[in-house]
Amino acid sequence: MSIIRIDEIEYETDLLTEEAKAQLLSVQHTDQKIAELQRDLAIAQTARASYANALRELLGHGVEGSAHPAAGLQVRH
Repeated sequence: MSIIRIDEIEYETDLLTEEAKAQLLSVQHTDQKIAELQRDLAIAQTARASYANALRELLGHGVEGSAHPAAGLQVRH
């Protein structure tokens, strides 16, 4: 028996209707997907900062003295 809390009300999952259980599974799956996407975004942002720093070094700008050296790099397409 599991208990979930929605809007400060506790529900026993065993007592939910099949439709409610399906919606609960959808919410849980969506939460997992959001967490996965947030991890992917953090990885991509870290990689971008690293690439931007490497580019600045190659262009002779260096990365010393700047708290957020990659933040000022804008690439126009």
